[in-house]
Amino acid sequence: MKKIKSFQVDHRKLNKGIYISRIDTDIITYDLRFCKPNSGEILDNITMHTIEHMLATFARNSDISSEVIYFGPMGCQTGFYFIVRDVVAKDRVLETVKDILKKTIEHSGGVFGASEIECGNYKTLELDKAKAACRNYLEVIKNLDDIVDYDYVNSH
Repeated sequence: MKKIKSFQVDHRKLNKGIYISRIDTDIITYDLRFCKPNSGEILDNITMHTIEHMLATFARNSDISSEVIYFGPMGCQTGFYFIVRDVVAKDRVLETVKDILKKTIEHSGGVFGASEIECGNYKTLELDKAKAACRNYLEVIKNLDDIVDYDYVNSH
């Protein structure tokens, strides 16, 4: 059986950061690695759930909103998938990610979609934990000016 693209990268070589995981015709999957894989550091479910609500909402209200396909958590609890159409240049994706992180950190209202009507597990949301994780991740990527793909990671 053919291995999926994300299983073909050597996770021992991945660090916190942002990577191009795969390109499927006109769709690009970006991996936002908040934690170094297999380091013992993971995002707890409440933090991941809250980040998903916040960043997905901000992404779908950004200047690239019409090109956003999906934002959601990785099952390994080390980060998130951000899937966009390839018409958006990767430097613009990077700037959008930085912007939606800043907006989450600076957000003074409640968590988006935090009601029984809007969410299937609305009681597991905590904005302060999400803000702290976003702050840490933004610190990691704030000076980044390029996004590399997994083939680059495997070759280095």
